[in-house]
Amino acid sequence: MYAILDIETTGGKLNEESITEIAIYRFDGNEVTDRFISLINPEKKIDDFVAHLTGISNKMVRNAPKFYEVAKRIIEITDGCIIVAHNAAFDYRILRLEFRRLGFDFHRNTICTVEMSQRLLPQESSYSLGKLTRSLGIPLLGRHRANGDAMATVHLFKLLLTKDTQKTALTEFVKQNLHPSLNTHLLSILDTLPNQLGIYYIYDKKGKLIFLSKSKNIYKRVNEHFTSENKRDLYIQKHVGEIMYELTGTTLIATLKEAQELQKKPFLNRKKKKKSFPFVLVAHTNEKGYIQLSIEFVNTSQENLAIFESKEEGLNLLFELTERYQLCTKLNGFSKAHTYCYNHSIGQCKGACMGDEPFDEYNQRVYKALEHYTLKNRTFVIMDKGRTVQEKSIIFVENGYIKGYGFIELNYHLSKNILQKYLTPMEHNSEMAHLLEYHLRKHPLAKQIPIKD
Repeated sequence: MYAILDIETTGGKLNEESITEIAIYRFDGNEVTDRFISLINPEKKIDDFVAHLTGISNKMVRNAPKFYEVAKRIIEITDGCIIVAHNAAFDYRILRLEFRRLGFDFHRNTICTVEMSQRLLPQESSYSLGKLTRSLGIPLLGRHRANGDAMATVHLFKLLLTKDTQKTALTEFVKQNLHPSLNTHLLSILDTLPNQLGIYYIYDKKGKLIFLSKSKNIYKRVNEHFTSENKRDLYIQKHVGEIMYELTGTTLIATLKEAQELQKKPFLNRKKKKKSFPFVLVAHTNEKGYIQLSIEFVNTSQENLAIFESKEEGLNLLFELTERYQLCTKLNGFSKAHTYCYNHSIGQCKGACMGDEPFDEYNQRVYKALEHYTLKNRTFVIMDKGRTVQEKSIIFVENGYIKGYGFIELNYHLSKNILQKYLTPMEHNSEMAHLLEYHLRKHPLAKQIPIKD
């Protein structure tokens, strides 16, 4: 049995929200067998933005039942059911939050129709409920109202069950939510955590940082700490006092942030051996004026364009930029041919090593290759998705040095003055530079924006 539901809330700060409307359809896989729909008096002011979005005003809920008055009915209609919702993590968190306020630990397994749709309907361009139902021809009456959204989710879930030909809905998509044996302290901590990408910091009861890590889903990862029986996680369960977190928007920012924060050396984090980068990318100009690139052992007398943990890593980059920018395999040391290289015979080399291509034209392509794959002497921003759809994340590099990261609205004009106001500083060192250079190699289409003012 399934309890397909949708919840509207007052909005506001995380875990300070309250329910304003709830709709639950008990569904046996074929048809609806029971339903419960009600406005709820949240006993607090509804956020103006949310009121405008949902159409639910403070006046509408003034005489509605309070949550404790409908709690028994919610328990009854969801008994023995898997909760199904579009973005189930949100609805389930809010429902558990309301029950927690009553001193009751509410536990149900969940299925998220967003995750199911992404897997079973991979061709869709958007998985928001409004756009998805419109694409599928599913009626949606009363968008952002609990009854309309819940009924649309019923139709969507029914379609997904028919698409689930391998019948994985009861295995792969079901979230086994929180073992009831977790104590109230651990459960209350979990209620504060998002199911988003970022860094989380675990402090003990004396306020000392004991562990930190990045995760694509902070809530899920901490839940694993709280239910694991390995030695480290048992220590965390016994001593955790508080968990703080920072959303990062991208894995790259999370990786850089984690590398920087591990310098605080929380004692439960494994002691990392300091990385060395003994190989570097260097450039020489030969007697004919052509720039030659090579991977060499680090030498303080040379200008290092990029750093590597191994020679193989460096050669892989050199080969990639040689191919991508049609550089000469002889000048870059990959070909030992006495005349033209093989790439020239297939039209991927313009014969620089034999003097066919003017050195200034060839060198311009070398500069473009270096600008794309290295940080040296460059001032630019790497722009990517943000923490919300209204913003973008940025990592600012000035004269080859990482300065920091931040989040901006989509319509901002990028300048150094603007960037300085939104940056969270980062310390530039060899490891951080290598992480960023490695990202650029693995993501050649990363959005890089030069900053000139």
